[in-house]
Amino acid sequence: MRWSGIARERGRLFVLVCASVLFVGLVAGIGMALAADESPSPGESKVVLKLGWTNEPDNLNPFVGYEGSSYEVWALNYDMLIGYAAEDGSPEGRIAESWEVSDDGLTWTFKIREGVKWQDGTPLTASDVAFSYNVIIDNDLTAYSTYTKNIDHVRAIDDTTVEMVCSQPKANMERLWVYVLPEHIWGKLKNVEKYRMEYPIVGSGPFQCAEWKKGNYVKMVKNPGYWGPEPTIDEIYFQYYTNSDTMAQEVRSGVLDGAVDIPTAQFKTFGDLEGFDAVAYNIFLWEYLSFNCYSEPQSLGDPVLRDVKFRQALNWAVDKQKCVDIAWSGLAVPGTTVIPPDEFPADWDAHYEPTADETYGFDLDKARQLLDEAGYTDSDGDGVRESKGKPIKLRLWARSESLSSQNMGKLIAGWFSDIGLKIEFQVMDDGAISDKLYNYDADCAYAPDYDMYIWDFWGYADPGDTLSSFTTDQIEWWNDPCWSNAEFDRLAKEQYGEMDPAARLDMIHRMQQIMYVESPEIVVDYPSTLEVVNTDRWEGWTPFMDGGVFYTNYAIDSYLNLKPKAAEEAGGSSATTAIVVVVVIAVVIALVAWLLLHGRGGHVEEA
Repeated sequence: MRWSGIARERGRLFVLVCASVLFVGLVAGIGMALAADESPSPGESKVVLKLGWTNEPDNLNPFVGYEGSSYEVWALNYDMLIGYAAEDGSPEGRIAESWEVSDDGLTWTFKIREGVKWQDGTPLTASDVAFSYNVIIDNDLTAYSTYTKNIDHVRAIDDTTVEMVCSQPKANMERLWVYVLPEHIWGKLKNVEKYRMEYPIVGSGPFQCAEWKKGNYVKMVKNPGYWGPEPTIDEIYFQYYTNSDTMAQEVRSGVLDGAVDIPTAQFKTFGDLEGFDAVAYNIFLWEYLSFNCYSEPQSLGDPVLRDVKFRQALNWAVDKQKCVDIAWSGLAVPGTTVIPPDEFPADWDAHYEPTADETYGFDLDKARQLLDEAGYTDSDGDGVRESKGKPIKLRLWARSESLSSQNMGKLIAGWFSDIGLKIEFQVMDDGAISDKLYNYDADCAYAPDYDMYIWDFWGYADPGDTLSSFTTDQIEWWNDPCWSNAEFDRLAKEQYGEMDPAARLDMIHRMQQIMYVESPEIVVDYPSTLEVVNTDRWEGWTPFMDGGVFYTNYAIDSYLNLKPKAAEEAGGSSATTAIVVVVVIAVVIALVAWLLLHGRGGHVEEA
């Protein structure tokens, strides 16, 4: 049975109506999408930067947090006295406009910029600076006490002058990682480490943290009263992703303007895409396998890891080159000591490279031999070595936030099993691992509850600060392996007061040598941080020392220099795509209408 002529005309009319409705719907949808899309374009009321990361803040209290994402927020929200120049990492005045040191090296005087205000409008004065340092010194706040070593006291001479008096000369004074905090807020607290942050967070930086929705995003808004150059960006969203592949796809599709920790396979594909810049860099970063060396009886780690001979044997069972090849697809180099090579300043290479006799290679037979010699044998022949008659069973953890650590963990678990150890390998999130690292027993005594884990460490601009993270007094904070060595502690203290660069460098090299030989942790590699940013819609991405363009924690130049490209320059923009789609739909509808109007001459067919 066929339709009659009337039915056919009604069918044509139905098609035309549907097409028209589709056109109107698509146009409306595109309009709504454009309204919802906060990507930058000239004429919009707000300029919004959207960045992705897989490592969200752990805590935005600067005396508590430790994740790199926390530091990125603080770098934008707060200021330090002295910062780092993007070109070469050299000291650059921030809150301090200028500074000078006395002839004996004991008194430093800083001139504070006039007219600087906190983000709530309160003037920032030298008293705020003095408070920020004294609260660390007076309360021995471990997170920052490394930087205040040798500083006896800090006082405000007047509103724009700060004086720091040292007990001995201080070699790292121009590299102090101490945020200047508002005394009118923090000075009211009895315990700054227990302060639960209130939003918006009051600082003096170019952006203010207005909201943190845990597990979702951090929102930062422009500080209109910033003392430095006014940013073009009005808002920054740091979007948290549990899946790095999804994050990379959203950079590719334009949902994100950039992201950090892109998966290696996807990172390599961005290099061939127009409109994106893929940046691989290393700034003070190493990836490591840490051992629980804590010698106190309440430690919940396996006691075998306190034995330096046991740890030395394990060194021979880690193929660092294979870790680089498998876990990083070559975007890393095998590691040795905790100060990566080629750190700045370029004419003062603080990295110590072990001699040929000192270097641990990959040799499973050598590892087995050393374990035998240390008394860790397999007496019952079941394939598992014993310590004091009990099988050696060790927990090994990798981070769910890091695919490289997971791949590396599988390799290491296999090698350690091959040399006769029972390994329980598990992937855990950062928070779960941290809870075990900073575990306390019922009597509130520190009781680290782990054996081995894989993480990465972002060191500091001053190598002495990096190494001092592993002194005995940093146990329960930065000294994750809970390792203690008297000579290392002595050198850490002395190098701060050594003003002769060559003599200080010798101390820093010796500290690395001690740590490498005793192996409280194995530096597996120096990995690349993998960033991708959109250069089609944005201009002004500013690399820090020819490296990262954001997420460096050191320089904030990209955030200050970024601005959206003009619409005609930004190929593939949302607006351009929308116009093209509308035109195509209009042409299709016009063609359908023409066919319908020219098809009315047909005869009537009956059943």
